[in-house]
Amino acid sequence: MQNKFLLYGANGYTGRLIASMASQFNLIPVLAGRNSAALKEMSSALSLEFVIVDLDDASALEAILKKFPLVLHAAGPFKFTAKKMAQACLATGVHYLDITGEIAVFELLKKMDGLAKEKGIMMMPGVGFDVVPTDCMAKFLHEKMPNATNLKLAFATIGGKLSHGTATTMAEGMGEGGAVRENGKIVRKPLGHKGFWVDFGVKKMFVMTIPWGDISTAYTTTSIPNIETYTAASPKTFSVLKWQKWFNWMLQLSFVRNYYKKKIKKMPAGPDEQMRLKAKSLVWGEVTNDQNEKIIATLQGPEGYTLTAISSLLITQKVLSGNYKIGYQTPAACYGADLVLEINGVTRSIN
Repeated sequence: MQNKFLLYGANGYTGRLIASMASQFNLIPVLAGRNSAALKEMSSALSLEFVIVDLDDASALEAILKKFPLVLHAAGPFKFTAKKMAQACLATGVHYLDITGEIAVFELLKKMDGLAKEKGIMMMPGVGFDVVPTDCMAKFLHEKMPNATNLKLAFATIGGKLSHGTATTMAEGMGEGGAVRENGKIVRKPLGHKGFWVDFGVKKMFVMTIPWGDISTAYTTTSIPNIETYTAASPKTFSVLKWQKWFNWMLQLSFVRNYYKKKIKKMPAGPDEQMRLKAKSLVWGEVTNDQNEKIIATLQGPEGYTLTAISSLLITQKVLSGNYKIGYQTPAACYGADLVLEINGVTRSIN
């Protein structure tokens, strides 16, 4: 098995975690990104090669990609970076993986399916916590109820916190509202337009609608026409969002977003190792059909960033060993509903 791949965005919080865990999968990442000082430090600490390249320099990026069979793209916000990397992969015939959770990115890359097939490569965004556990839950429930017409997915974390990258992506989306899938179409909705209490098995938590990546990917995986995605939130936050139509315009202003991004940079890069080891990620899913029959399942696993590192490396390992399908793919459609169960500590049950 070829075990060397390019890890772009290696000096970010999740990129560092992926790089540090790669040896557990017999994989050798070559660290890549724009920050030469950070990459030199990482290279020395992990005894790994590194390259400096800017996504805006297409010719330099393509020259580097030609040396690898696969790139794991970990530099977000992906709405600014995914297209450039994907186009470079198409130009060089290199498999593309990323860890996005952004609906627009999934939809963009899905349109490249035909080109990816022509090149004989796989393009699979969302190989981390966004969206491996939820995509596997969607496929699992759909297999239990093939005639399902409605899917609800919810996720939560107990004891964790956000990384700079995740928080920055959220800041870029401030004021944009939410989204659901209705009758097969993506429809814009206010953020948190619905909310209810969910029993995740270990704890009951209030959840509200958010525009999670499964609005795109779960539909690709299952063809269920109506999909809503939720995350844990305080009932107070849910109540405040009822007034969002009056302040969303302000959150979309560049100087407001930049203010929050500056605050984010002053925060810790992400959860420390002790927090990651203690934290848990939770997923809940429900399908219903036209006869109002219902199936509910829950899933528990490692903390989200830990799960992202493991799942992205697991999929990288599969692709490098020749286990992949060409074209645009979602994790569960390609590798099955039990993909997430290959991760130590993940359990799933039907309620």
